[in-house]
Amino acid sequence: MIAQLADPLVFAWVAGVLGLMVGSFLNVVIHRLPIMMERDWAAQCAELRNEPAPEFEPLTLSKPRSRCPQCGHSITVMENIPILSWLLLRGRCKGCAKPISVRYPLIEAVTGLLFAFVAWKFGFSVAGVGALVFIGALVALTGIDFDTQLLPDDITLPLLWLGLALNAFGAYTDLKSAVIGAMAGYLSLWVVYWGFKLATGKEGMGYGDFKLLAALGAWLGWQMLPVTILLSSFVGAVVGLALMVLTRRGRNVPIPFGPYLAAAGVISLIWGKPLTHAYLGMNL
Repeated sequence: MIAQLADPLVFAWVAGVLGLMVGSFLNVVIHRLPIMMERDWAAQCAELRNEPAPEFEPLTLSKPRSRCPQCGHSITVMENIPILSWLLLRGRCKGCAKPISVRYPLIEAVTGLLFAFVAWKFGFSVAGVGALVFIGALVALTGIDFDTQLLPDDITLPLLWLGLALNAFGAYTDLKSAVIGAMAGYLSLWVVYWGFKLATGKEGMGYGDFKLLAALGAWLGWQMLPVTILLSSFVGAVVGLALMVLTRRGRNVPIPFGPYLAAAGVISLIWGKPLTHAYLGMNL
C-alpha cells in the first residue's frame, strides 16, 4: 500500500477520501471547541471569585455522540457519512425534520478537495502529509472565526510549532526563513493593531490574527509573507464588500480576518512562489 501511495494520483484519491472524513470531524471541532473554551473560562472566573465551578454536561471532541441541537436525536453512523448522508436525508434531521445547515457538507467537500489537490501537488512525502495537517487546521480556524471571532491557541500555537519542526528538515523552506517568518508574521500585524488603535481608539483585529500569521510564516517562510498579506487583504475586501451589499451589513459590524488569512495561506502554500516571483517582477 505504501508503494502505491508513491503514485501522486493514488495518494490524491486516498487523501481526498480521508479529507471527507476529516471534514466531518472538523465540523465537530468548529462547533464544540469554542463551547469547551467558554466553559473553561467560566470555571477559571469562578475560581478567581472563590465560587463553586459551574456544572456542565461533560463535553469533549469525541463525547457525547453528535446529536441534533433541536430535538437531541443521536446521529447514527449511517447518518454521518460525509456529504452522502446529508443528501439522502435531504438536508433534514431524521428525528425532527428540521433543516441541517448546508455548511456541514460544504466543509466536508472543501476539505476533501483541498486534501486531494495538495496531495497531488506535493506527493506522498513529509511535505505532502504536512500540507494535509496545514489544510485541516486552517479549515477549522476558518469555521471557528466565522462563528465566534476567535482563533484558539489550541490550534494556532501547535500549528506554528509544527511548521518550525517540519522546516527543520527543509519541508517547505529553510529553518532560518521559518523562524524569521514566525517573528515577522506576528510583529507585522502587532504593529498594524497598535497603529490602528492609537489612531482610532478601536481594536481592528485580535491577537489570534497575529498568531495565525506567525504560524503561516513558520510554515512558508518570511519570503511568502508579503504576498500572503496582500492576498488576505484582497480577499477580505472583496468578501466584506459583498457582505455589505448582499446582506446590508453596516460598516461597524466586525468581520473576522482569520478566514482571509487562512485562504491566503492555502493559496501561498500552493502557488506562493510563482505569485511572489510575479509580484517582484512587476515591481522591479
